[in-house]
Amino acid sequence: MSKKIRVRFAPSPTGGLHLGGVRTVLFNYLFAKKMGGDFILRIEDTDQTRFVEGAEQYIIDTLTWCGLTPDESPFVGGPYAPYRQSERKAIYRQYAEQLVESGHAYYAFDTPAELEQMRLDFKTAANPSPQYNHSIREKMKNSLTLSSSEVQSLLKAGTPHVIRIKMPAYETVTFTDMIRGEVSFQTAQVDDKVLLKADGMPTYHLAVVVDDYLMKISHAFRGEEWLPSAPVHILLWKYLGWENDMPEWAHLPLILKPDGHGKLSKRDGDRLGFPVFAMDWTDPKTGEKTTGFKERGFLPEAFVNLLALLGWNDGTDQEIFSIAELIEKFSIDRVHKGGAKFDYEKAKWFNAEWIKKSSIVNRQSSIESLLADAGIPVDDSDKLTKVILLVKDRCTLLTDFVQQAGFFFKKPETIDMAAIQPKWDTSKKAFFIALVAAYENATTWEAVELESICKELANSHQLKAGELMLPLRIMLVGGKFGPGVFDIATILGKTDTIARIHKVLSLL
Repeated sequence: MSKKIRVRFAPSPTGGLHLGGVRTVLFNYLFAKKMGGDFILRIEDTDQTRFVEGAEQYIIDTLTWCGLTPDESPFVGGPYAPYRQSERKAIYRQYAEQLVESGHAYYAFDTPAELEQMRLDFKTAANPSPQYNHSIREKMKNSLTLSSSEVQSLLKAGTPHVIRIKMPAYETVTFTDMIRGEVSFQTAQVDDKVLLKADGMPTYHLAVVVDDYLMKISHAFRGEEWLPSAPVHILLWKYLGWENDMPEWAHLPLILKPDGHGKLSKRDGDRLGFPVFAMDWTDPKTGEKTTGFKERGFLPEAFVNLLALLGWNDGTDQEIFSIAELIEKFSIDRVHKGGAKFDYEKAKWFNAEWIKKSSIVNRQSSIESLLADAGIPVDDSDKLTKVILLVKDRCTLLTDFVQQAGFFFKKPETIDMAAIQPKWDTSKKAFFIALVAAYENATTWEAVELESICKELANSHQLKAGELMLPLRIMLVGGKFGPGVFDIATILGKTDTIARIHKVLSLL
């Protein structure tokens, strides 16, 4: 019987969630759901110096917004709780001690000052950044160089120490990556990573292996920046006797800057004017606020859709996928090895397509909130529904509804008179005076009827109807935007339409 598919996302609560992190969640989620498995959220908060208040809740809120809900997490629990590594501290030391006893790890008593001196003493032109590795550990203060009695004496005295993995000097570690195929590393190029810190907390390297084993993780999907750590983790699985239970690995490609040179960072987003975090994040220490895709006006369906296609496709030309379609069509062998360039214009295209295809009235409360934030109160929800359906195809972001829908509920504060005046004359003024009178006498107030009245009146005034549309639009809207002018007038109603025309006429 094959083992159950269990995948995990294991972020550190250190700040906002980069879109690359959300894509890792997505690929884990899609794989698990397609295979009938479980998706686990585990919080890796072993480094308490980097812990940021509110970051854990932010991660949960982001996954909730995206619709990528974990089956097990610190918030919903599960059979392998606790799901915060800081709450599992007692678990890790026994495995670190087991590694020491089997000769695959050792106690290191070096002080920070001694480590710094080591970096100075062994620095050369060929090796400008010496590491604590197989060639240097024999010259340091650890259980490999001290006698057993000295080691026991130091331990009994409570001398601060760490436990380091003893990396073999000249071995090749090889594994099969689900995306990259066979990958090999020379152990001589890897330093003796700290497994257990002086405060008793494990480092990522030990904790991730122990927790993946205890939580029966079947597949580990993570970013390619973790590839250099793979030999350490694979050896730990072997040294702990768990080699047959080791998960299958997949190292996902990087999300690159728009020019393709280097990993996309928050700094790139700040510089180029687009978000890289899923949702707004405010640093509790500095107060610095970073805008997210959600607050910029993205639908979660569009955000998930665009992330799926950063490094994956289903082999067809299809680009718009619902989450159900993604689950059905996702396969890890269609994930690319190379990095995926982020294109914000393409991201906005996805959002525009989702606004068009969605039952956008389901977002009516969000749109109403956006309008309220802009000082535009909505006092008629039925009217808002009509407006949303009328203007949604003109909106790329949800925030575009403020401009495209706002004037239906609040008279424009500014009028683009400069667009009317160059071609304005007495004949046009006479026409609009006549149009107001005709509209006042209109017995029905529908777009077709209003257009017919306007065209007949234009003919009688010997004017081209096309020349009258721009001034009429600006009278109603304030600028050169919006849907069909007679559709606008229909929703505004007779009183408001006539009042807006009158107002601009008084200024000309």
